[in-house]
Amino acid sequence: MAQFNTSQRIGDIVALFPKGGEVFKKFNIDFCCGGNRPLSEAIQEQGLDEKEIINKLEEAYSESKKLAGEVDFLKMESRRLIEYIVNTHHAYLNRVLPEIGELTAKVLRAHGANHQELFRVHKLFGSLKTELEEHLIKEEELLFPLLKEYENDKSESKLNNINRVMQETENEHEGAGDILKELRKITDNYSVPADGCRTFQLAYYLLEELEGDLFQHIHLENNILFKRFI
Repeated sequence: MAQFNTSQRIGDIVALFPKGGEVFKKFNIDFCCGGNRPLSEAIQEQGLDEKEIINKLEEAYSESKKLAGEVDFLKMESRRLIEYIVNTHHAYLNRVLPEIGELTAKVLRAHGANHQELFRVHKLFGSLKTELEEHLIKEEELLFPLLKEYENDKSESKLNNINRVMQETENEHEGAGDILKELRKITDNYSVPADGCRTFQLAYYLLEELEGDLFQHIHLENNILFKRFI
């Protein structure tokens, strides 16, 4: 029996089957900020092969059923999910953002004359870094404490406050997603030119790794955690 169909929302598919995010990433289907759309909409917009995508999802699902121990984020209680996000995704960003910042500056200085798109890469990443650093503080110092407090005080006023901050957070997620999409476009899917040095290669590798981690990070918040408080 088929597990997936194109009428399902993209975010719901990844919430039920986290490995589905890897399939969507291969087809450049946005499963974090664009997770509320039905899969059919993304397929139609991007001119993709519906049968191929469903088959890839079914194959990946069958493979995952053979493996034990996969984390079920849907069943994870909110407090534990918050701790997972902070300890995994926030910790990753705090470590890698300064490193990528230094690398993009070095690559720009060494290769900017011959690859002028690097000026745009450097500027875009600088904006992304600033936005994410502020975003992490907002989540850790404001939003996540509110979500934890709500467990003991389920008042309407507190829920209204939570939804206001969550909406701001989702808007910030969308802004970060737009920057990542532009970075991927202007780097031609992070293709390193023939004259690119090892620093160039490392910078693009980490930018692409950052994209994957951030997509999973945003997915856990938008499509699983936040929906519990709407």
